[in-house]
Amino acid sequence: MDNCAAEARDFLTSRRARITPEQAGLPNVGQRRVKGLRRSEVALLAGMSVEYYAKLERGSLAGVSAGVLDAVARALQLGDAERAYLMRLAHEANGSAAVLRPRAPAAEATIRPSLQWTLDAMAGPAFLFNGQTDVLAANPLGRALLSDLFAGSRNLARFVFLDRAARRCFPDWGVVADSVVANVRATFGKDAHDQRLCALISELTVHSDEFGRRWASHDVITHATGVTAFRHPLVGEFSLNWETLDLRTGPGGAVTVYAAEPGSPSADALSLLGAWALGPVLKARG
Repeated sequence: MDNCAAEARDFLTSRRARITPEQAGLPNVGQRRVKGLRRSEVALLAGMSVEYYAKLERGSLAGVSAGVLDAVARALQLGDAERAYLMRLAHEANGSAAVLRPRAPAAEATIRPSLQWTLDAMAGPAFLFNGQTDVLAANPLGRALLSDLFAGSRNLARFVFLDRAARRCFPDWGVVADSVVANVRATFGKDAHDQRLCALISELTVHSDEFGRRWASHDVITHATGVTAFRHPLVGEFSLNWETLDLRTGPGGAVTVYAAEPGSPSADALSLLGAWALGPVLKARG
């Protein structure tokens, strides 16, 4: 079974297991040997035969129409992000996604000078990540904010799950860990055959129980904005809002930019960190 079929099987099985008959509006009768709904109940709700739904749940999504996938999504009460994930898995199974899929930038991808200048011009910490969570570029304030990340593999997922420094850096480590796994799963849904991404997932699953548990939950959540708490040895604890912006051109990936609420203690901490981080740069220019 290939990666896409295995993921489709596990995803659909996990979504079925989380819905009770009461939540689905069905009578709860008979002894249940499985958690959540039976396959027959999902098939009933989706308006298809049990045999056909069982085929879908085995990961056979190739050739399945959008209407059928919509019916399954409604029966399993999928959210918008989960429904989109199921659709992407079906496109992967059809092979149609491969034609439109942008080439994933490697960790050693060449960054346009103008893109680096843009990051450097941003007032807050800014990073360019690829789908494998490698840091392709950052501005000086970003390097100062996550100095331990740059001292290691420069890969956010490895840093969060395999480096003890991450738990010192992120007071709300679990929140950050959830977000990282969600982003890795989103990338996996777009290209389940990416060898570098699959190798990263295998590595983290083997060496981190925390990653393995989160990955096995098959939760699909879109993380494009949020708030992250930091603990920095120079300026203490503070929180920053962040936004993630996809690049239209260039090496691909996405830029994540952090900012502090104006006039807040976090803004003061970020200003102090900036003075420390940019001091050598300003002296060199002078």
